[in-house]
Amino acid sequence: MAGDAAQLIVPSPDGERQMRVSSPSRVLWPEVGITKLELAEYLVAVGGPFIEANGGRPVSLQRFPEGIDGEQFFSKNPPRGAPEWLRSVTVTYPSGRRHAQVVLDEPAGAVWAAQMNTIVFHPWASRAANTDNPDQLRIDLDPQPGTGFAEAVPIALVLRDLLGEVGLTAYVKTSGSRGIHVFAPIEPEHEFLDVRHAVIALGRELERRLPEQVTTNWWKEERGDRIFIDYNQANRDRTMAGAYSPRPLPHAPVSCPLEWSELESTDPTAHTIRTLPQRLAEVGDPWAGMHDHPGRIDTLLDWWQRDLDDGLGELPFPPDFPKMPGEPMRVQPSRAKRDD
Repeated sequence: MAGDAAQLIVPSPDGERQMRVSSPSRVLWPEVGITKLELAEYLVAVGGPFIEANGGRPVSLQRFPEGIDGEQFFSKNPPRGAPEWLRSVTVTYPSGRRHAQVVLDEPAGAVWAAQMNTIVFHPWASRAANTDNPDQLRIDLDPQPGTGFAEAVPIALVLRDLLGEVGLTAYVKTSGSRGIHVFAPIEPEHEFLDVRHAVIALGRELERRLPEQVTTNWWKEERGDRIFIDYNQANRDRTMAGAYSPRPLPHAPVSCPLEWSELESTDPTAHTIRTLPQRLAEVGDPWAGMHDHPGRIDTLLDWWQRDLDDGLGELPFPPDFPKMPGEPMRVQPSRAKRDD
């Protein structure tokens, strides 16, 4: 049975906070026996790097009240009873609706989220001070059936070099599942649609260089076993699991920042809630200081315009988005052929 509550002392800019964790013995990851309290303790242990990577941004909370095998839902606005010191910021969604979202400024905020049964943290690519203009270019390398992390690794290495060609510094992390996430810090000068176009231009160039291994095709039936550049993750209100965020898989993996020199030899399944604190103590945070020297996406936007001039137009948006200018029909190719 779950116990009544546990208390954690969490370092804070104001000194420390005493955080209550109810039902501390509730098991969230049954296969490995990780409890709600162990999750909260993990977030304290990695608190500094976690907040550096995910803090100061609107964040969506993926909550699992019954553990990873139970129901789940997303919180995109501050739940009732949030502590008064927990910040929020109003964001605009693709529909034009505006609403407040939580902003984490200190590890105690992450512990509070764990108390609310949050397992996955999904930070926006923009900061609370400028929610409309991303300061990160994010590329999701998404393996298709028949491929996995190993097939994504050589793609990530070519992508790193390609980003270097356009003056951007690439940072890499495991997704916590089969994929790889590559981030590049950018000046927050462009709104989400422009950054999406920069990612599409980057993906198309990567596709030209590795046509047998990479695809930007939105429709699954056209991808085959190539690694998909999920450009729609660059849209407003589209997020990836944050750095150091746990994932709801049986072995309790974490989306783990890596040095590029580690990528080819790392085992993504080895980076878990139970191993990350020791790893940080031994090797430090590969993403420390990421935003010290942001780059610009001007060259990528030139590539986008070049492709437009060559007849390559807009690509499909997610189905829940309003119809966008220049967007092709949202009908999968095989169905479109049947309807002709």
